[in-house]
Amino acid sequence: MNAHDVIRYGHETVMTAIKGLPKDDWLTPGVCGVWSVKDIIAHLASFEVTLVDVLRSLTGETSTPMLQTFIETYPQFNDAQVELRRHHTADEILAEYIDAYEQVAALLPEISPELRRQNGILAWYGEQYDLDDFILYTFYGHKREHCAQINVFRDTLR
Repeated sequence: MNAHDVIRYGHETVMTAIKGLPKDDWLTPGVCGVWSVKDIIAHLASFEVTLVDVLRSLTGETSTPMLQTFIETYPQFNDAQVELRRHHTADEILAEYIDAYEQVAALLPEISPELRRQNGILAWYGEQYDLDDFILYTFYGHKREHCAQINVFRDTLR
């Protein structure tokens, strides 16, 4: 698997899903449960920031506060992170998402393919999984799922 391509394709999926969507429509609830497009992008931004910390942890960084929050509060993580961004504008949230994606793209090449494919490298995720699995399932698949919801919502606007 080419992890760099996978993160790029996931990012392109997000950017395509929101391209040209008027900012007023970002605020309409019900796109995913009670979440709006803005909330979905806030949710994806929080995951992207978490991935930055995951990658930093694999390059020797010891300060990974978002990863710790993700691990320690996972059942509540999603709603809590969206709520933390509630008063941010759609543009601010999108900028956070893009900034985190760019950090991921810069950090990923620092991790060797051998390390990325080492089962159990993320023990908290599962001993049978490697970083590539985590990226594929938790990021690429996750973005595809939420972007499909955004696309369905966009269809209702026509």
